[in-house]
Amino acid sequence: MNIGFDAKRLYNNFTGLGNHSRTTIDILTDYYPENTYFLYTPKVKQHNMMLSYLDKDYCQTVFPNKFVKGSLWRTFGLTGDIKRDKIDIFHGLSNELPVGIHKCNIPSVVTIHDVAFKSFKNMYHWQDCQIYDMKWRYAIKHANRIVVISEFTKQELMRYYDVDESRIDIVYQPVNPSFYSDNTLSPEDNNRQLSAYPDDFMLYVGSINSRKNLLGIVKAIELLPKDLQIPVIAVGDNSRYKAEVQQYIAEHNLEHLVIFPTHRIEDCELHLLYQKARLFVFPSFYEGFGLPVVEALLKGCPVVTSNTSGLIEAGGPFSLLADPHSPEDISHKIQMVLTDDDLRNEMIAGGKEFAMNTYHPRVLAERLMAIYNDLK
Repeated sequence: MNIGFDAKRLYNNFTGLGNHSRTTIDILTDYYPENTYFLYTPKVKQHNMMLSYLDKDYCQTVFPNKFVKGSLWRTFGLTGDIKRDKIDIFHGLSNELPVGIHKCNIPSVVTIHDVAFKSFKNMYHWQDCQIYDMKWRYAIKHANRIVVISEFTKQELMRYYDVDESRIDIVYQPVNPSFYSDNTLSPEDNNRQLSAYPDDFMLYVGSINSRKNLLGIVKAIELLPKDLQIPVIAVGDNSRYKAEVQQYIAEHNLEHLVIFPTHRIEDCELHLLYQKARLFVFPSFYEGFGLPVVEALLKGCPVVTSNTSGLIEAGGPFSLLADPHSPEDISHKIQMVLTDDDLRNEMIAGGKEFAMNTYHPRVLAERLMAIYNDLK
């Protein structure tokens, strides 16, 4: 089967939608190498992470070769290439489908990650909200099947776009396959990798914006008893919101309790941070799913996350859920993990088993392939 993908994010985004695209292609090529996977992209960012997919087994990367280039080709010119390449199924991995896809007589799938621009309008420019809404609406209308990354996102789609439930399939977001294997570095190498960090810390991984609620973590740590106030390492992209967090930190003399790494954290180092952290804390106000939560569980790190949105599903039955609007509740849940070794050990063992069984790449690849086969 020839399966086509909108691979712009795969080749040009380091996080979020880019990670989802790459891990989706990874699990499909690992478990279904009998297919050919066509990756359509207007350009490729010059980075080893992206460039490796140009030579990936069972994949063909397709660039625009006509007068229409860039985003115009991706939106309006892609259908001609899809027909030329005899694509059996086309999958828009990042909330969009090319215009005219429904006229090609080629079944299509679109993955919708979230509708945060409707729930958190203050984080987006008005014009961007209008564009996103138009793209989401078009893709939802014309896709033969709609894939969502959680039950929560499914309910959001039905709420905002009045989608028939029978058209929606839930396929959880894949995690990088490296998270399913144990770290093979020696203890000496481990210590060298983490030598710049304190011996005892909490971990946060995610974009640093108001929706992710890093300030809520800072306020929660401030409320802890002094003997439990261990620092949080905040791994993520910078934004204007970071300045707000830093201002609060400075005003309350908390600089020793929040660490912002100044270098890019590669996968090996991130794995070690998850493994060594006392707990992972992620009290985001809204997530379509919550991939860092699953990463933490797979690496044996107990999780405190939010009692809302897709995070309830991502965290599963062995994570502690807190009200993201309440620093007091976040602080209380952190204190439970830091002071109860039996609880912490149960969270580690149960959380890892839950994540392994629920989010294993074979399970997710099988679900996707079942959708494709039903559409053939």
